[in-house]
Amino acid sequence: MRPLPLIAPDPPRLSDMGDALRRVEASGVFTNHGPEARGFEAAATQALFGGRGATLAVANATLGLTIAIADAVGTGGRGRMALMPALTFAATAQAAWWAGLVPLPCDVDPDDWAACARAEETLLRRHGSGIAAIVPYAAFGRAIDLDRYRFLAARHGVAVVVDAAASLGTRVDGTNFGAGAPFPIVFSMHATKPFAVAEGGLVHCGEPATIARLRTMAGFGFGRPREATMPGLNAKLPEVLAVMARAKLDGFEDAMARRETVAVAYRATLPAGCATQPAPAERQALGFFPVRLPEGTDRDAIVAALAAEEIGAGAYFSPHLGEQQWVRSVACLTPTPVADDLSRRILSLPLTDAMTAADAHRVTAALARALTACASIARGRGRGPRGRSGLGAPVSGRPMIHDTIVIGGGPAGTALLTAAAKAGLLPALARGLAIVERGPALGAGTLGGYAITSDSSADTFLTAIADHPQAEIAALADHPAAHRVAAHRASLGVPLTAVGGLLDALGDRLAQVVAAQGGTVLTGHEAVSARRGGDGLWHVRLRGPDGRDHVRVARSLVVATGGHQPIDRLTTQRIAGVPIADLADGRLVQSDAVLKLGGTDMIADLVAGRRNPRIAVVGGSTSALTTVAALLKAGLPLGAGAVTLLHRRPLRPFYPSAAAARAEGFTDFGPDDICPISGFVYRLAGFRLEARDLVLRMLAVDGRVPDPRVAVHRIAGDNDTVAQATVRAADVVIAALGYRPRALAFERADGTPLPLAADSGAAMVDRDGCVVGADGIALPGVYGIGLAAGFVPWGRLGGEASFRGQANGLWLWQNDVGRMIVDRLLADRAAVAA
Repeated sequence: MRPLPLIAPDPPRLSDMGDALRRVEASGVFTNHGPEARGFEAAATQALFGGRGATLAVANATLGLTIAIADAVGTGGRGRMALMPALTFAATAQAAWWAGLVPLPCDVDPDDWAACARAEETLLRRHGSGIAAIVPYAAFGRAIDLDRYRFLAARHGVAVVVDAAASLGTRVDGTNFGAGAPFPIVFSMHATKPFAVAEGGLVHCGEPATIARLRTMAGFGFGRPREATMPGLNAKLPEVLAVMARAKLDGFEDAMARRETVAVAYRATLPAGCATQPAPAERQALGFFPVRLPEGTDRDAIVAALAAEEIGAGAYFSPHLGEQQWVRSVACLTPTPVADDLSRRILSLPLTDAMTAADAHRVTAALARALTACASIARGRGRGPRGRSGLGAPVSGRPMIHDTIVIGGGPAGTALLTAAAKAGLLPALARGLAIVERGPALGAGTLGGYAITSDSSADTFLTAIADHPQAEIAALADHPAAHRVAAHRASLGVPLTAVGGLLDALGDRLAQVVAAQGGTVLTGHEAVSARRGGDGLWHVRLRGPDGRDHVRVARSLVVATGGHQPIDRLTTQRIAGVPIADLADGRLVQSDAVLKLGGTDMIADLVAGRRNPRIAVVGGSTSALTTVAALLKAGLPLGAGAVTLLHRRPLRPFYPSAAAARAEGFTDFGPDDICPISGFVYRLAGFRLEARDLVLRMLAVDGRVPDPRVAVHRIAGDNDTVAQATVRAADVVIAALGYRPRALAFERADGTPLPLAADSGAAMVDRDGCVVGADGIALPGVYGIGLAAGFVPWGRLGGEASFRGQANGLWLWQNDVGRMIVDRLLADRAAVAA
C-alpha cells in the first residue's frame, strides 16, 4: 500500500507558470503590493468572499495577525491582555506579544474545541478593561460564531481579531467563513494548509478602511512616500508568491470537495471511544483530521503503530499554549482543564488532496487495531485508563505513604509553600509532600472571581516573590501578573482579579518546584475524609477526576480548604433578638454572593423598579464594609441613607502608630489596643485601605464627611426595635456575618465521625495552628491554615491584647503562620527519623 503522510503540501507548480513568472520579470515589480498581489486580492475577494469587503495579501499569517491586533488596539493596548483559547498555535500568542499585549489563554469547549464561551465571559468580567482584545481561533478550520464576538466587542469594549489560519475553504452560507466580518479575519497560505502556496497570509474584513490601514502598516507604515505615518513593518507578499496564490484559486473548490469526502468517511468509521468535532453545517477546511483518543490511551504507541503501517500521525496542539515554556513566562495563565485533557489525548490523522474515502477507511481500521493492541497491553500490565494526577506519580490502588499531605492548593495551601520557599525550606518540605487540590491548578482558587479590592497593598502581595531565594520564583517579578499588581501601588488595595493572576502564576511555579524536589501535586482531586488508623497514620480518601476513590497515607496533614458562608447558619442567626430569616422574609442574600463578579448586578435586579431602594447590610466584619463599598461603586440608584450598616462592635480603623492616630484626632484606643511588636493601633481589629477609608468617613475623623448614602446603626441589644424595623423595611438584606471553615471530615480508626471544635462554631485551630477536636484536644499531626481557620496571632507574632476574633490575611499565612507550621512539620519529621 502507498504511504499516507500526515501532511502532503500541494502548492501550484512553479514549473507550470512560465508565462506568469516572465510577466513578473517584465514588470520589474517584485514586491511592494505589486500588480500580481493586487490581482490576487481582488480575485480572492470575489471567489472566496462573494465580493464582500476587502482583502490584503501578506507575507505570512503571523505578520497578518500582528498588524491586525496592533491596529485594532492602538497605542492604548500596550500592557493589556489578549484573550485567546489555549488550544491554538503558538503564533497566536506570539502575534499578540509582538503587538504589545499579554497573552491570556482560556479554556476550550469540550465539544467543538474552540474557545469556551463561559470561560471567555468569566475572564472578560474578571479583568474588565485589562483585556484589550479577543483573538479567537477557528479550531482546525471549523467556523465559529462571529455574531457572538460582535456582541462581545460591543458589550465589553474590546477589539476582535480572528485567527482563522486553517479556514480558507471553510464555507458558511455559501461563502468562505468570515466573509464581510466587521473585524479582521486572518488566514494562512502556508504550504501545509489546504490553501497551500508556500508561505503567505490573507487578511479579510468587511470594512475596506481597515484593510487600507493594514496595507499601510504592512509597508513599514509608509502613509506618504518614504514617510512612516503609523506603526508598521514589512509584511508584504512577494509577487512570485502572489502568482502561486492566484493559481491556487483555480481548482481549489474541487480539491476542497475531495477533502470533504475524506472527512465524511473519517467521521463515519471512527473507532468506538474516539471523538472529533461536530460535523459542519456546510464545509470545514481540514489540513488533517483531528481525533480525541479514549481516556488513558498511550498516544505515542498509537502513532508508532500507525507508522508501522505507513500512516503518518501527529498531535496538534500538544503542548497547548499554556503548556509551552515561553508562553508560560509571559502570559497570564488560568486553569484550562478541558484543553489540558485534549492536549494529552488529541491525535492528528492524515487528510491530503490526494486521499480518497478508501484511504480514510484504511486509516480508521489501522487506528482501531492499534487501540485494541494498546488496551490489551494495558490490561496485561494490570492497569486501566490513567486518571489525571497533575504533577507527580499516577495514582494506583495501593495507598502511598507521605510525610505530609496538604489538603487545598488555593491561597492558604500555596501560602504554606511560599513560607517554606522564602525560608529556603521548600526542597526539604517537598520531599515526602503531596498537595491535593480539587481544582485544575494550584494558585488563587476562587479568589480571582471576586469583584472587589484587597485590604492589603500591592507591595504586600509582591513580597511573596520579591528578592526570593528560589530563582524561578524570583523571576515572577517580571511576569505580567506581577506588573498588573504593581500598577496598583498607589491605590487603596488591589483588585482581587489581579491578585488572582499573581497567585495563579506563583502556584504554577511552586507546583513545578515541589514536583522537581520529589513531591506530588494532585490537581483535580478532592479529599473526602481522613481516618486515623491504628498505625497512627492518617488515611486520606481522595476522589479523582474519574470519580473513583483511592487512599493516600501520611504522618501529618495540613487542612487548607478555605472558608464559606453556610446557608444553614441563617436559620439560627438572630438580629436584635429576632431570627434574621424572619425579619428579612425572603429578601436575604449573603455577602459572599454580592462580592463575587456579577454580585452587584444581582442586587441591581433585586431593587429594579424601586424609586428609593433600601439595603440593609448586617455585620461588622471586613466583608460587611467591603460590601457597603461595593454597593456604593455599583451605580445603583441610592439616595440618602439608602444603605444601612448594622453592627454590634465598634468600628475600628487601623493606624500605623498611636501618634498617627492622635494626629488625626482619633483617640478611641488604649494600651491594650496597640500591638507591642509593631506599635500599630488596632493591628488585627482595624479596617484597612478602602474599608478603613469608609470607616473614617463614617466616624467623621479629622474632618472627613460621611457618605450621605450610608447610615450606620450599632445594634444595642435584643430589644433594639430600630434595628428590627430597619431590616424589615429593607428591599434587600445582606448578611455579612463572616466565614466558617470548610473543614475536612475526620474519622476515628473504627470509621465513626471524629467531630471538630469548628463543627460547633469554635475556632478550627489552636494557638499553635493545630486542628482541635470537639473535646478541645489537638488532633495529632494535623494543622490548619487559611480563611476562617480561627488562628489568633500571639507572642512574637504580635497583635493587640484586646483583639477578639480571628486573623485572616495572605501575608500572615505566607510568613509567620505558614513558617510556624512548616517548622513544626519538619520538626515532626526529624522526631520520626530519630
